[in-house]
Amino acid sequence: MKELEWIAHEVTASAYNSVAWQTDSIDPNIAAWGDTLKPGMKCIAVSRDLISLGLTHNTMVKIDTFPDTFYVKDKMHRRWKNRIDIYMGQNVKKARNWGKKKLFICYAVPLDTSTTNIIK
Repeated sequence: MKELEWIAHEVTASAYNSVAWQTDSIDPNIAAWGDTLKPGMKCIAVSRDLISLGLTHNTMVKIDTFPDTFYVKDKMHRRWKNRIDIYMGQNVKKARNWGKKKLFICYAVPLDTSTTNIIK
């Protein structure tokens, strides 16, 4: 099993749903990397600038106010910067009530063991 480094980062977080008027797709359950989203999944969409920081497809993410681990499964529109969207199934009311917040996330990136081993 690969060792992981957890990186903290402050983002603006909102929520989204798999409904046609919130997505670019004919099938609102298909995420940008091709994953099928289902209500109850613990996943997020990330703004594209965060991908270069290591928040790539299937990255594990812990979100400040949630006890669960989430996974990056979707990408946001290019206009958004330093943002995540938390997936809330088809419950639009729940997503609206959650609103928009600044918070911290921690995400896991594989530790490059070739540069962390110390030669004695």
